[in-house]
Formats: sequence, C-alpha cells, structure tokens
Amino acid sequence: MDKGEHSHKLHFDTNAIHAGQDPRRWTSRDITPPISLSTTFLQKSPADHYGYEYSRIGNPTRTCLEECLAALEYAKYGVCFSSGMAAIHNVTHLLDSGDHILSFDCLYGGTDELFRTCVMPRGIDVSFVDCTDLKEVEANIRPNTKLVWIETPSNPLMKVVDIQAVSDIVKKTSNALVAVDNTFMSAYFQNPLLLGADIVVHSLTKYMNGHSDVVMGAVCTNNTEVYDRLRFFQGGKV
Repeated sequence: MDKGEHSHKLHFDTNAIHAGQDPRRWTSRDITPPISLSTTFLQKSPADHYGYEYSRIGNPTRTCLEECLAALEYAKYGVCFSSGMAAIHNVTHLLDSGDHILSFDCLYGGTDELFRTCVMPRGIDVSFVDCTDLKEVEANIRPNTKLVWIETPSNPLMKVVDIQAVSDIVKKTSNALVAVDNTFMSAYFQNPLLLGADIVVHSLTKYMNGHSDVVMGAVCTNNTEVYDRLRFFQGGKV
C-alpha cells in the first residue's frame, strides 16, 4: 500500500469494509474488489507500466488488502506475506551480520525457533529478555541493538508487555526499531504504532482472518525506509 485514500478518523468497522476498496479505482466500478488472477499486466511500453507489472511484485487484489490492513493499524503502509512466520522472517532481514536483537523471552515457539536456527546463524545476536521488567529491557540494550521484538500478549502464556513503556526506553537509549507481534490482540483491540512501535506484525491466519481458511501474514509501518525494503523483500528477493 502506497497511496491509500482511507482516513484514520473513520471507525474501525468502516475501514474494515471500505479502506482500499473504493469502487472508483476499477473501470467497472465493482463494489466488491475483483480477484486479480493475471500474472502479468499490460504496459505502456517496456518498463513503463500502469502500476503493476508482475503479480509476484504486486497485484490489485493484494493492494486492496494491504491498504485495508494499514488503515486498521493506523499505518501508512501494509505489506502482506505468505504466512505470519514469513512476515517475521522478512523483518529480520532488515538487519545485518553484527547487529543485535533484543527479544522478549516469552515467544510463540515458531518465532523462538526462527531466531535461534535461522537468524543467529546469520551472525545476528539475539538476547532473550523478560520485557515485562523495564529495567531488564534498558540494561540489555547495546550499541549495536537494531531491533527490539515484542509479542504481547504472548502465545501461549498470555504475558503482557507495556508497549509504550518499552518504546519510550528504546527511543531514549538507541536508534533501534521496535516491532510488535500483534497477532493475539488484533488491530481491533490494540494498535502498537499508536504506542510508539515502528513495526507491527500479524499472523493473519488467526484472529484477523478468523475463519480458519487463510494462511497469511502482514507487516504494517509508518517508516518509509522500512516499507521500501520490505516491499523489495516481498517480491521474492529474500
């Protein structure tokens, strides 16, 4: 989502059914966004397209979803991935070898395994800290800390982290990004970006979908640099 026309002044219910879904964006004025099945799109001339060129990079249907999710999370940008774990993995690719992640020590098992088996072998150090203890958070921030990872409430122990307090500490002591896995609360009950976080991640498979018939993940942010890199990754570069 780049240029959504949604308004964050609108109610959650209104954004859920209208954000990213303006019928005027379609020549046919479809009230329900059509499903785009095309893999490629007409171009004015080589490398000069009308907004879409190849569905791996983006298509109109996915744009609708990303704009809607961004609106629900009070974000400028939304980027969808094939699963929640894929979304998390792509966020970790914002970091380089030698960087440090300060992570909550009570995580979804898949995230914990990802950090230990896929992220740490890339030369990225990960510290697992009790983020419910703000003194522990502050004490474990390093000069090379680039990402603080919070999951609240945690899966499955339902531990709760004070997003605002952690974000305030991080902003005061470092330039690290604060990322929050908001899967369990959903955008209906919690909006981490309004509490100081830089990135919010969802496994849309769970409460955001709610019907047990979709596997998907998403990342929402107001940070243009983060969005540009994630959009690049989304196109299959990671």
